[in-house]
Amino acid sequence: VQLQASGGGLVQAGGSLRLSCTATGRIFSSSGMGWFRQPPGREREFVAAIRWGSGTTYYTDSVKGRFTISRDNAKNTVYLQMNSLKPEDTAVYYCTAKRYYSPQTDVREYNYWGQGTLVTVSS
Repeated sequence: VQLQASGGGLVQAGGSLRLSCTATGRIFSSSGMGWFRQPPGREREFVAAIRWGSGTTYYTDSVKGRFTISRDNAKNTVYLQMNSLKPEDTAVYYCTAKRYYSPQTDVREYNYWGQGTLVTVSS
């Protein structure tokens, strides 16, 4: 599975961005796709995940109510809609996938990674 992410950019605090990640290769209904982010000088951290078949979602607490993960099965694409952005959301965002979905936040649980896309939120 190869993952191609896009959609990052510069936005003011309170604004919105939508990230996209398109997968090439087989995505199973039991697979999970998600997003991590790596703020400057910090370790990569979990943001959100979705089960490919059912659409079950899981979020880290800091983005609940502001970010929404969704998928388009026909396009093999997962999205991250980010609203009410804050300066602390500034990070490189990575798309990721794992063969079997579970609400795992450990980076080591994920098998496939796309290139990062930079999101910068100015105050």
